[in-house]
Amino acid sequence: MAQFKICIGDPKAKKSIQKEVSGDAAAPFLGLKIGDKFNGELLDVTGYEFEITGGSDIAGFPMRKDAQGTGLRKILAIKGIGISNKKKYRSKKKKGLRTMKGMRQRKTIAANTIFDRTAQINAKVVKYGVTPLIEEKKEESVKKE
Repeated sequence: MAQFKICIGDPKAKKSIQKEVSGDAAAPFLGLKIGDKFNGELLDVTGYEFEITGGSDIAGFPMRKDAQGTGLRKILAIKGIGISNKKKYRSKKKKGLRTMKGMRQRKTIAANTIFDRTAQINAKVVKYGVTPLIEEKKEESVKKE
């Protein structure tokens, strides 16, 4: 059965938490796409609503919103998720590091729909509930005598 790690980002607190779902609890996530919203009851957090922002499959390939369906795709891209146009030397004669303008890269990416080989789902909080999602840890000062 499917098993997912769900990384939830909280824009207000600027922190994130991670929850694991497997078995029957993971079944409602199958078939959801990037941009879809789901209730917090699926993660045992009442009153919250989350939006899927991305993820990756079991091999680490990132999900892209513009690739439709499930499975892997080989795309030719200039920029975006999964693409890095790092600064590199163009030739021995030309000095200095430069990015290659117009450089296209053939990359393998995962499509935008969650399926059984998806390992991680990234989500952000859209609607907040009553209880805090991320509990603040208060450090007590200990005095040594």
